[in-house]
Amino acid sequence: MPDDLQQKKPGQLLARGVCRHLNTLDFTSVEELIPAPGLRVDVMALGPKGEVWVIECKSSRADFVTDAKWQGYLDWCDRYFWAVDEDFPSDLLPTETGLIIADAYDAEIIRMGPESRLAPARRKVMVHKFARHAARRWQAARDPGFTGTVSL
Repeated sequence: MPDDLQQKKPGQLLARGVCRHLNTLDFTSVEELIPAPGLRVDVMALGPKGEVWVIECKSSRADFVTDAKWQGYLDWCDRYFWAVDEDFPSDLLPTETGLIIADAYDAEIIRMGPESRLAPARRKVMVHKFARHAARRWQAARDPGFTGTVSL
């Protein structure tokens, strides 16, 4: 595994593979977006028709069992997914949510999450947050020493 990947945590490796796969579906994605105070999604994806998907990456049983916030993410997306590796006991995951099997290099959607379309006003807010988050990340990548923005 390349050095830059060895420094990432298991959930970050899952997120990497998920983002790579979503790109093949013409979705663009960002990691660690805050849709509302107290919530931080692992991956938020924006589709070619404005679809908003949230993907939570779980690297272990303990990581899933201790997650008490996931249902709060449902109000901020059109579809919700769990992303886990192939060894994760996926029978723990609620069947009314989507399922993605991933590793650091790719992913596969096993089960689509049911669609629950965002209201237009909420969609506008999420697309705006997505764009600002992506722009801030790009600025930080281009100019790591710049301190004129709010930290992520």
